[in-house]
Amino acid sequence: MSTFEDEDLRTHQREVQRLLGRCMLRLQQYERLIKAMVAHYGASGPILELERTRAAQIDGTARKTLGTLVNELLGTYVIADKNGHGEDTPINSPENVNWFAMQTSVGLSDADFAQAEHELGELVGLRNNLVHHFIEQHDIWSVNGCRRAKDALVTAYSRIDRNLGQLREWAEEMKNVQQAMVNVMQSAEFADWFDNGIAPDGTVESNASGIVAALREAFGALAADGWAHLVEAGKWIAERYPEQLPAKYGYQSWRQVVHESPILELRYFEMHGQRMAFYREKESAANPL
Repeated sequence: MSTFEDEDLRTHQREVQRLLGRCMLRLQQYERLIKAMVAHYGASGPILELERTRAAQIDGTARKTLGTLVNELLGTYVIADKNGHGEDTPINSPENVNWFAMQTSVGLSDADFAQAEHELGELVGLRNNLVHHFIEQHDIWSVNGCRRAKDALVTAYSRIDRNLGQLREWAEEMKNVQQAMVNVMQSAEFADWFDNGIAPDGTVESNASGIVAALREAFGALAADGWAHLVEAGKWIAERYPEQLPAKYGYQSWRQVVHESPILELRYFEMHGQRMAFYREKESAANPL
């Protein structure tokens, strides 16, 4: 091989290396973004352990392959939007535990979902070929082989860049939805629901309500022989949690609060010739399985 031909080959090889490096950098951008999306599209767990749960979710996502990430993103965040409505994913949480669950998603038509699934599958295959098989597939020791390799890399970069653009659009939608959720969660209505179990429409989730939590705490402090005096519990709560009163929740009395709570039991006993109300936690609530 002449010196001129040798230098011409090296020039083509350097260009192949540049184009391959450009593809790899774009793929790394794609993988970083999809990892962030898979780690943050949803979260669930006990409220007091939510930060630890989220940290574990991020750590676990960091070790997943692109193929695994794509499979997880499809059907969870990116879903087929049947007749304009994505399927609701049931959330199972233990009873009597303050549980938080949130999930965002973007719905595509069946045709668009199938297209996205196909393109993402091709992207995974493209990535694996570039990382593991590029040298096998292209003769970069000849000028013509380098030319074909360069054409393939230009095409590959275009496909990677197109997929990255789509992923960025989905990520922007996720960001907007989550920001809207943050705005709701910072509202007074949400705070009342979160802290006291009072929904914006005025309905009360008894088990999650602040007043039932206060009654359970008062029971722990006042109970004797397995029962707590309801009037004394009301006084105990008024001293410590003056905002937790029956009227706040639309109840007429402490007896109504206990009567309508599925985890509390109301009973009357004769004391000093008077009929008095006592309450306790039901056994299924006090000893959850």
